[in-house]
Amino acid sequence: MTHDHDLVLRPTEAQTAAALNPPAGRNGGDLVVETLAALGTTTVFGLPGQHALGMFDALRRSDLRYVGLRVENNAGFAADAYGRITGEAAPLLLSTGPGALTSLAALQEAAAASAPVLAISSQIPTAGLGGGRHGYLHELPDQSASFRGVVKSVHTVRTQSQIPSAIEAAWKSALTAPHGPVWVEIPQDVLLAPTLIPVVTGGDAFPEELPPRVELTAAAADLLSKAARPAIIAGGGVVRSDASRKLRQLAELLQAPVVTTPGGKGAFPWRHPLSLQSWIEDRYVTDFLEDADVLLVVGSGLGELSSNYHTFKPRGRVIQIEADLGKLESNHPALGIHADARLALQALLETVEEREDVHAAERVGEVLGRVAARIAAQELTLEQDVLASVRKALPADSPSFWDMTILAYWAWSAFDAKGPNLLHSAQGAGGLGYGFPAALGAAVADGSRPVLAVSGDGGALYSIAELATARQYDLNVTWLIVDDGGYGILREYMTDAFGEATATELTRPDYVALAESFGVPGVRTTPEELEADLAKALGEPGPSVVVLPAVLRMFAPTHLG
Repeated sequence: MTHDHDLVLRPTEAQTAAALNPPAGRNGGDLVVETLAALGTTTVFGLPGQHALGMFDALRRSDLRYVGLRVENNAGFAADAYGRITGEAAPLLLSTGPGALTSLAALQEAAAASAPVLAISSQIPTAGLGGGRHGYLHELPDQSASFRGVVKSVHTVRTQSQIPSAIEAAWKSALTAPHGPVWVEIPQDVLLAPTLIPVVTGGDAFPEELPPRVELTAAAADLLSKAARPAIIAGGGVVRSDASRKLRQLAELLQAPVVTTPGGKGAFPWRHPLSLQSWIEDRYVTDFLEDADVLLVVGSGLGELSSNYHTFKPRGRVIQIEADLGKLESNHPALGIHADARLALQALLETVEEREDVHAAERVGEVLGRVAARIAAQELTLEQDVLASVRKALPADSPSFWDMTILAYWAWSAFDAKGPNLLHSAQGAGGLGYGFPAALGAAVADGSRPVLAVSGDGGALYSIAELATARQYDLNVTWLIVDDGGYGILREYMTDAFGEATATELTRPDYVALAESFGVPGVRTTPEELEADLAKALGEPGPSVVVLPAVLRMFAPTHLG
């Protein structure tokens, strides 16, 4: 009797010949790039360093496209965005010690946002591993320990024969729901040593699926079908699993209003009669969601930003679909369904009964009307006009990447993304410097459409070096810098809390002159000219910078009273 697990794929004659006669001049680095190519990689990001030169030399012998940034953290942000746009695991090649550690903030953002980044770092020579103090350059007692609390999985290689399997395992980990960053490290001597191991020609690039448990979706469907006032919160998991169409179908079947979190921007049509848009930080919306007798939460952990700063207290039954087991019921008791959003929504579509509710759209309109009146009473015309100008200038199918800046905070609530996977920000981990390098990664992923980056002047100073990257690779990114002379949102927070701000004011360069010194065209604009200047910059190929000197304010929070 032959069992399925006894079956072994037989190599072709060409594969056998290649295995018996590997080409000369290869080293451990070649095994890295060959494995990546076999898994379907076309592009890698990174920054070279002494211990990692074996990998970078191997790139010369491969067909992989290398995009080098100027700071490891920015390379990580670029890989993060590439992973978000393509859905592929984005390789990030790094060197040991300082180079590796400089990527940590980017990997934390990738982890918080479930972006699939495959970080591959060098290590000190094998003889130095184990925690002793040998005095190697860049030596750490346990480099991987710095990453275990950040990434999904850590894979340490000690011999060349382990390289293909370790990278393949990391690749699957990065792409198994929930997506996320992973860490592989390979000693310098393993990368540099000549190898007789056959050329890597195959790999299993398909991650495991995460289907829901049938009894749980049956119970959820029953609750939703019998609900009097169902509502839906759609998070980033809907976008990552490409489940927006299924979400719309389910909402329409149930006549359930939908609000999207900052990470779920675009998961539900902005102008749909059932759309509460993204006003999840508004008390009127919070009250509406609390009143739902059955609340379906899809692809969100209901963290701080997605729960109006933990003031959200649901009174009805909560159903939570979440691929990250650690987020399941972490903030609210629920019927927890550990599953990929797409598969769980499909199961609900197959079992839920259609509801009729002629007043659902009316209730949504009433809530949005109250929100609009609240904002209108705060005299925030400048902020609304600036955001509207950005929306009018940006093509509907162009992605945008937003740094941690006041205009981005407005965008989380008030910006129509026009579709899923088109608006991304650093709201997962909240680190500065994300917008511009992330936009560069998106432009690498798809050069057919312009990409917008939005930063404040404080965040822009983190990323200035990448103007050289934009110019070197002629990437189609327009960078909007809102220059308010400092860390604007921190200025607001401190003034509100303490009466005055400290450490928030910045000396900064002439951003237009600085961009032009890199060979990148720049323009200084005004709120009145922003739409025209931004549209022109986005309409011309290659990188560009638009600087808007303006002090913007946030709308009043609703979670403090």
